[in-house]
Amino acid sequence: QVQLVESGGGLVQAGGSLRLSCAASTRTFVISDMAWFRQAPGKEREFVAHINWRNSFDTNYAGSVKGRFTISRDNAKNTVYLQMNSLKPEDTADYYCAARTFGLSEYKYWGQGTQVTVSS
Repeated sequence: QVQLVESGGGLVQAGGSLRLSCAASTRTFVISDMAWFRQAPGKEREFVAHINWRNSFDTNYAGSVKGRFTISRDNAKNTVYLQMNSLKPEDTADYYCAARTFGLSEYKYWGQGTQVTVSS
């Protein structure tokens, strides 16, 4: 079982920045990939960004955040970050980190979420 705990959400004005953190604990050696997803009120959960747990150069982003968000990881701290710049009101959502293990195509482990609100 991998446990994930997000932090760093909050209220920010449009154009501002926030950095989300996701700390992984227990059995982290089984992790192959981690990602951030978000869910806005009344909308379905959507993919935001992905990073290969063992190769930080292997990343990809949703088109809506590319160029504004950066995903990174610190393996020594078992932590993945999402740096969010140039935030827009449409970025308002609950953000979740997720972990995928070797051999699985779906993200099996999820954090509890952290809320991000961007005011106009």
